[in-house]
Amino acid sequence: MSLIGKEIGDFSAQAFQNNSFKTVNREDLRGKWSVFFFYPADFTFVCPTELEDLENNYAVFQKAGCEIYSVSCDTHFVHKAWHDHSEKISKITYPMLADPTQALARDFEVLIPEAGLAERGTFIVDPDLKIVAYEVNAGNVGRNAEELLRKVQACQFVREHGDEVCPAKWTPGAETLKPSLDLVGAL
Repeated sequence: MSLIGKEIGDFSAQAFQNNSFKTVNREDLRGKWSVFFFYPADFTFVCPTELEDLENNYAVFQKAGCEIYSVSCDTHFVHKAWHDHSEKISKITYPMLADPTQALARDFEVLIPEAGLAERGTFIVDPDLKIVAYEVNAGNVGRNAEELLRKVQACQFVREHGDEVCPAKWTPGAETLKPSLDLVGAL
């Protein structure tokens, strides 16, 4: 079953951001683009490389009007401890959401129940709180922030220009396609 078009459920989560704790809830996302970037656990191996890659591209996501939320089933206290002890994680300025009750992982259908961890799931959520794109990777395969940004930009473009679609490798400013009978079999 696809999650495309699913409205995210109500939630309230503690986040660690900019050396402080704050609460993030569903209504904080309304009217904005968001990325939920689930990862298995703090103090692991592939995760810090992904989270650092997101941080290295965070300003571009913000310029595109998109907030990043990294999410694991750890507590916000563990996020702070990881931030304080890892060179890669200490750079992070976007919110790191805590999901110790696994409610978010369950809602986004990335929970590994027997492990109490989340899969490597990436979700683009539109301003109406609906999932418009997602991908779930095996735990040992890292993700690429630049490709994720390209997908966010494509989702934003399609939302704004409903009569056009973005072909493979589309980037902002590149040609799009206008679906029509003339295009059938022409590509």
